[in-house]
Amino acid sequence: MINFLKEQGINNELINGILEFRKKYSNDKYIERIPTPHYKYYGKEVWEQAISAILQGSNILLTGPKATGKNVLCDNLALLFERPTWNISFHVNTDSSTLVGTDTFVNNQVSFRPGPVYDVAINGGFGILDEVNMAKNDSVAVIHSSLDHRRIIDIPGYDKIKLDDATRFIGTMNYGYAGTRELNEALISRFLIIDMPMSDKNTLENILKTDFDLTKNAIELFTKLFLDLQEKSLNSEISSRPIDIRGLIAAIGAMKIGLDIKSALKIGIVNKTFDNFEKEIIQDEIDSLFSNNLTKEDIFIG
Repeated sequence: MINFLKEQGINNELINGILEFRKKYSNDKYIERIPTPHYKYYGKEVWEQAISAILQGSNILLTGPKATGKNVLCDNLALLFERPTWNISFHVNTDSSTLVGTDTFVNNQVSFRPGPVYDVAINGGFGILDEVNMAKNDSVAVIHSSLDHRRIIDIPGYDKIKLDDATRFIGTMNYGYAGTRELNEALISRFLIIDMPMSDKNTLENILKTDFDLTKNAIELFTKLFLDLQEKSLNSEISSRPIDIRGLIAAIGAMKIGLDIKSALKIGIVNKTFDNFEKEIIQDEIDSLFSNNLTKEDIFIG
């Protein structure tokens, strides 16, 4: 990862800070919780913003539309800083016991069962607060004291826990998903906010090359398809549903094992929307880029 950052042109002072962080905060207990991300995140400015925030002790909130690499960056940061992660997926029923912990019975005695925020706090991990704007604001309030300068968790009836110095929280949120809500100012003020940029041509090409040996022409076609659909979504011609890099990768995987190109793109991209008019727009875009006589050999090398 350090060599990758150097290739991205990341400031040497930040790289030295990462190495010092690793040396200061060792992790021998939860090696298996350090992610091994399949993809790398590309983007010098975002990398430098995120690294600077972590080194100076802040928590981060990654915001922006889908397919901007928020979860990829979370895993990359945890690997880079060699920190164990606890993933906390937020939803409408998330409450304080889900986050911090709750009472349970062990050998007929009441005992405290730690939640993921507790585990992150005492083990110096990175807590990934996934889709943090899915939870009700009052349920998240229980972790306010762990996110600000106090860096504590006060558990009624038990202890007041001080966060390990290496502990950081990284929140992610998408705009406009069903069930999301506005974050209140009290929560937002506890993060440094990084607005993730839309995927560009270079990023998409690197992602596609990670999984497949594609011909130069195929890379250009798939990249153009995604960017064109992304542009249509930004212009409100279509929704954000088909802007799905996972769907595109899965479609290419289906092509690899024998499904014809347009059928694969139909199940990976077109059918992500349930609006017939929108499907026609996406299918027209595919038909304009991919001729009917394209074969598997035109897509894959070897």
